Amino acid sequence: MRLTICLAAVAVMLCSASGQADAKKATKTATFQLNQTSWTYTDKKEGKVKESIDPDGNYITQTVGGKHVDHGTAVMKDKKACFTSAMTKDGEICWTTTPVAVGHSMKTVSDKGEKLTVHRIAYAKLSMPK
Repeated sequence: MRLTICLAAVAVMLCSASGQADAKKATKTATFQLNQTSWTYTDKKEGKVKESIDPDGNYITQTVGGKHVDHGTAVMKDKKACFTSAMTKDGEICWTTTPVAVGHSMKTVSDKGEKLTVHRIAYAKLSMPK
């Protein structure tokens, strides 16, 4: 009888550990990756723009025509994409995120309540103007 109880307890532990591993794996795969992504969206002042975040977390934003709009750093914090412009004194501005595949869009809201729809495109490295 003890052997049966011990085997049952071990089986429960193994199933529980397996379930926890599966939950951790699912959470890990659902984590949003910001670096090496590119996006398009409509800026109120500039119209349609493209933004790319390089592997080091530096972003560049330019109009579709190639005019430089902004640049700075981007990091993920608490499931939000946070941007700090090198061109303004606005400080860090964070936006809600959800994992989104290339070719799909998401609606995002800033900490200031601004709403924006962004469309993920294939990563394209942008460069600073000379």
